[in-house]
Amino acid sequence: MNKLPFENVKREILVKKEFETDWDYGQDPNKRKTEELINYGIVNLNKPSGPTSHQVSDYVQKILYINKSGHSGTLDPGVTGVLPIALGKATRIVQTLLTAGKEYVCLMYLHKEVSEKEINEAVKKFTGKIKQLPPIKSAVKRRLRTREVYYVEIMEIEDREVLFRIGCQAGTYIRKWVDDFGKFLGVGAHMQQLIRTKAGPFSDSSWHSLHDLKDAYEFYKEGDENELRKIILPIEEAVMHLPKVWVVDSAVDSICHGASLSIPGISRLNNFKEDETIAIMTLKDELISLGISVINLDEIMKKDKGLAIKTSKVFMDRNVYPKFISKK
Repeated sequence: MNKLPFENVKREILVKKEFETDWDYGQDPNKRKTEELINYGIVNLNKPSGPTSHQVSDYVQKILYINKSGHSGTLDPGVTGVLPIALGKATRIVQTLLTAGKEYVCLMYLHKEVSEKEINEAVKKFTGKIKQLPPIKSAVKRRLRTREVYYVEIMEIEDREVLFRIGCQAGTYIRKWVDDFGKFLGVGAHMQQLIRTKAGPFSDSSWHSLHDLKDAYEFYKEGDENELRKIILPIEEAVMHLPKVWVVDSAVDSICHGASLSIPGISRLNNFKEDETIAIMTLKDELISLGISVINLDEIMKKDKGLAIKTSKVFMDRNVYPKFISKK
């Protein structure tokens, strides 16, 4: 089965120094109140055909009666599929998803008949590092760029219609991929239909429609919060694809005030390299902040002091944890 790069990484948890957490402070993210989730959660939405991604985000605000939300990467109006929507103060988390790998299922129409053998041979040429010129109507500067296509799986070929699954680097234009593919074959091609099936850790296996969200919110207003809690996920779900470090309780508040993380504050950690985006977590699995690693795993495990991660975006409120020494 084809996977995006982060899905092939085994996230082993290594212990730097074992600490216990004080349950008088903070909480398990899955036990947050529904009211908190509505203003600090994320919805894995199945975007319908028609509205823009921005309009869909606006619909979510209206359904939940909130004044802020953000989506994780624009889908054209006619494209459907996975569109994670971050709610309220969780909005900035979408930045971690914009750069994450994506997967799509596409229906391509070839303008002339081509043998299955030729199609499969051409797919090899359009997998791996490719050069791509963004379309005229795009959100980026129009210049030749290198993008990586992780895999292409031909699912079905019927006459001139080719159904395929493609996993690719963020910023890859599938419509342009199809156009270039058709030109390479010398017959021309265009995209008939496109569905996004993965955006980072979110996939079509757990998406929900706007109607699902609306119905769940109506149940919630009547006193039944079960359906809404299935749809609105804790913000921590949006960093499942990132390497993590778990810090001692006494380090949490300093990080919330913008301090960088030093080695003595680390209890457990995943494997990571220098200059990677890291999710900094409490021992209760709450997201504190994002940061950039300044050294790698091996150095952290060898040393007892020094800077480990430079804090970039803080999500947890200040004073949730006091400044005290964690119990061993």
